[in-house]
Amino acid sequence: MTGRALVLNATFEPLCVVSSRRALVLVLDEKAELVHDTGAEFRSERARFPEPSVVRLSQYVRIPHQTRIAISRRSVFARDGHRCQYCGAQAENIDHVVPRSRGGPHSWENVVASCRRCNASKEDYLLEEAGFVLRSAPRAPRSRVWLLAASGEMCAEWEPYVAPVLERSAGRHDPAA
Repeated sequence: MTGRALVLNATFEPLCVVSSRRALVLVLDEKAELVHDTGAEFRSERARFPEPSVVRLSQYVRIPHQTRIAISRRSVFARDGHRCQYCGAQAENIDHVVPRSRGGPHSWENVVASCRRCNASKEDYLLEEAGFVLRSAPRAPRSRVWLLAASGEMCAEWEPYVAPVLERSAGRHDPAA
């Protein structure tokens, strides 16, 4: 089994995603309680344990400060809703708004999802030179929950814990805006 589990703080705030095996160890060590399971089981010679999908820590863990979330292709697609930020088509690439060859940084504020056609048309041009307009200004996600969203497909059991935090996240990049 190579499943994943969402780890919640004692306050039900999403913290991270771990392997389901690691989540089971947290439950067995009484450091966490099982909130949802996958329906599958881990088996030993004498026992069976439900495979965790969501666990909640028994003790509150204080996170000292918000760190800047690392930029990746997957996280840019998650932020932009897998849509081209120039035309709205299905995104296949990432594009630097100010090209790197022109001194543009590899940062959240300069990288957007784009379709193949727009990416090829824009090339090394600035937006004005290419005649392109961004659908919305790219921003760095403020919530650590974007890490969860970018970690791949979320299980249905995670939705009640992750979705409200994403919705509350001020400054969230909304491709529909």
